[in-house]
Amino acid sequence: MEKTLTIDGKQVPFKSNGAVPLRYNSQFNRSFFKDIMGMVGDPNAVAKGKKVEIDVMKIDFETFYSMTWVLAKTANPSITDPMTWLDGFEEFPIFEIYPELQDMIMSTLQSAKKK
Repeated sequence: MEKTLTIDGKQVPFKSNGAVPLRYNSQFNRSFFKDIMGMVGDPNAVAKGKKVEIDVMKIDFETFYSMTWVLAKTANPSITDPMTWLDGFEEFPIFEIYPELQDMIMSTLQSAKKK
Protein backbone atom coordinates (compact mmCIF):
# COMPACT_ATOMS: atom_id res chain seq x y z
CA MET A 1 0.00 0.00 0.00
CA GLU A 2 1.39 3.41 -0.96
CA LYS A 3 0.22 6.96 -0.45
CA THR A 4 1.68 10.45 -0.90
CA LEU A 5 0.68 13.25 1.46
CA THR A 6 1.47 16.95 1.35
CA ILE A 7 3.05 17.93 4.66
CA ASP A 8 4.31 21.47 5.18
CA GLY A 9 4.16 22.02 1.40
CA LYS A 10 6.28 18.92 0.64
CA GLN A 11 5.17 15.77 -1.16
CA VAL A 12 5.95 12.91 1.23
CA PRO A 13 5.55 9.30 0.04
CA PHE A 14 4.58 6.56 2.49
CA LYS A 15 4.62 2.82 1.92
CA SER A 16 3.53 -0.19 3.93
CA ASN A 17 4.92 -3.65 3.24
CA GLY A 18 6.17 -6.75 5.04
CA ALA A 19 9.42 -5.04 6.08
CA VAL A 20 7.69 -2.30 8.09
CA PRO A 21 7.53 -4.18 11.42
CA LEU A 22 11.16 -5.30 11.16
CA ARG A 23 12.36 -1.81 10.18
CA TYR A 24 10.43 -0.36 13.14
CA ASN A 25 11.85 -2.94 15.57
CA SER A 26 15.38 -2.37 14.26
CA GLN A 27 15.25 1.44 14.38
CA PHE A 28 13.44 1.92 17.69
CA ASN A 29 14.22 -1.33 19.54
CA ARG A 30 10.51 -1.74 20.25
CA SER A 31 7.88 -4.23 19.12
CA PHE A 32 5.85 -2.82 16.23
CA PHE A 33 2.93 -5.16 16.88
CA LYS A 34 2.90 -4.59 20.62
CA ASP A 35 2.92 -0.83 20.10
CA ILE A 36 0.06 -1.01 17.59
CA MET A 37 -1.98 -3.29 19.82
CA GLY A 38 -1.62 -0.72 22.60
CA MET A 39 -3.42 1.81 20.38
CA VAL A 40 -6.18 -0.46 19.06
CA GLY A 41 -9.65 0.09 20.49
CA ASP A 42 -10.49 -3.65 20.69
CA PRO A 43 -7.39 -5.89 20.54
CA ASN A 44 -9.62 -8.98 20.58
CA ALA A 45 -11.08 -7.93 17.24
CA VAL A 46 -7.69 -8.56 15.60
CA ALA A 47 -7.70 -12.19 16.75
CA LYS A 48 -11.22 -12.57 15.38
CA GLY A 49 -10.18 -11.19 11.99
CA LYS A 50 -12.42 -8.14 12.28
CA LYS A 51 -11.54 -4.71 10.91
CA VAL A 52 -9.92 -2.70 13.68
CA GLU A 53 -9.08 0.96 14.06
CA ILE A 54 -6.66 2.92 16.17
CA ASP A 55 -8.42 4.49 19.15
CA VAL A 56 -7.47 8.18 19.09
CA MET A 57 -7.69 8.27 22.89
CA LYS A 58 -5.01 5.56 23.13
CA ILE A 59 -2.51 7.09 20.71
CA ASP A 60 1.01 7.27 22.03
CA PHE A 61 2.28 10.17 19.92
CA GLU A 62 5.93 9.14 20.14
CA THR A 63 4.91 5.76 18.73
CA PHE A 64 2.83 7.38 16.01
CA TYR A 65 5.69 9.67 14.97
CA SER A 66 7.94 6.61 14.85
CA MET A 67 5.46 4.65 12.74
CA THR A 68 5.07 7.63 10.42
CA TRP A 69 8.84 7.78 9.93
CA VAL A 70 9.01 4.02 9.22
CA LEU A 71 6.32 4.31 6.54
CA ALA A 72 8.21 7.23 4.98
CA LYS A 73 11.56 5.38 5.20
CA THR A 74 9.99 2.33 3.55
CA ALA A 75 8.85 4.52 0.65
CA ASN A 76 12.12 6.46 0.46
CA PRO A 77 15.18 4.66 1.89
CA SER A 78 17.31 7.80 1.53
CA ILE A 79 15.49 9.82 4.20
CA THR A 80 17.49 10.73 7.29
CA ASP A 81 17.13 9.54 10.87
CA PRO A 82 13.76 10.24 12.52
CA MET A 83 14.72 13.38 14.45
CA THR A 84 16.49 15.00 11.48
CA TRP A 85 13.61 14.07 9.17
CA LEU A 86 11.01 15.59 11.51
CA ASP A 87 13.19 18.69 11.97
CA GLY A 88 12.80 19.24 8.21
CA PHE A 89 9.14 20.21 8.73
CA GLU A 90 8.08 23.50 10.28
CA GLU A 91 4.59 22.04 10.63
CA PHE A 92 3.74 18.37 11.09
CA PRO A 93 -0.05 18.30 11.64
CA ILE A 94 -0.35 14.93 13.33
CA PHE A 95 -4.17 15.08 13.56
CA GLU A 96 -4.37 15.53 9.78
CA ILE A 97 -1.71 12.89 9.04
CA TYR A 98 -3.04 10.25 11.44
CA PRO A 99 -6.32 9.49 9.60
CA GLU A 100 -4.48 9.31 6.29
CA LEU A 101 -2.01 6.69 7.53
CA GLN A 102 -4.26 4.67 9.82
CA ASP A 103 -5.24 2.15 7.13
CA MET A 104 -1.60 1.65 6.17
CA ILE A 105 -0.64 0.92 9.76
CA MET A 106 -3.59 -1.36 10.37
CA SER A 107 -2.95 -3.27 7.13
CA THR A 108 0.07 -4.83 8.83
CA LEU A 109 -2.29 -6.57 11.27
CA GLN A 110 -4.90 -7.82 8.84
CA SER A 111 -4.34 -10.52 6.30
CA ALA A 112 -5.85 -10.47 2.85
CA LYS A 113 -8.70 -12.88 2.25
CA LYS A 114 -7.83 -15.74 -0.06
CA LYS A 115 -10.03 -16.12 -3.10
